Amino acid sequence: MHTEDSIHLIGIALPQKTTNENGQSSIDCGTLWQRFEKESIHSQIPAKLNNEVYAVYHDYEGDYMKPFSYFIGCKTEPGVQVPEGLLSLTIPTGAYQKFLAKGKMPMCIAEAWQAIWAADIRRAYTFDFEIYGERSYNWDDAEVDIFVSTI
Repeated sequence: MHTEDSIHLIGIALPQKTTNENGQSSIDCGTLWQRFEKESIHSQIPAKLNNEVYAVYHDYEGDYMKPFSYFIGCKTEPGVQVPEGLLSLTIPTGAYQKFLAKGKMPMCIAEAWQAIWAADIRRAYTFDFEIYGERSYNWDDAEVDIFVSTI
């Protein structure tokens, strides 16, 4: 477990909350990823600190089976002007446990989350996030860091 400093992001979000019940979040989050790619959101984000893409689960209404919000974006300095049509989100400083999703995309992400849900972790259910960087580019052998907020 370690502390992560606050992270400022600009990107897009689901218009409504989603849930892990009946695989709904896989559909909703997948649709948002398609929009992120199709509309080249990455290229619309000003003053990116790097090319990593963050996927953030937040605003939980309870545990992982309850509704939550989902955001995809890139890291910027605080105070960067948010372009019209995009949103900003700040992940607050907090305690996180880091996990690694490794393998074929996107199955390795689902498998990692199933392991996280089954693990004995004192989750805070505040902000959880995945970081997609260079190690995630090879979809046959990807590595994605997952940070889970803890108490």
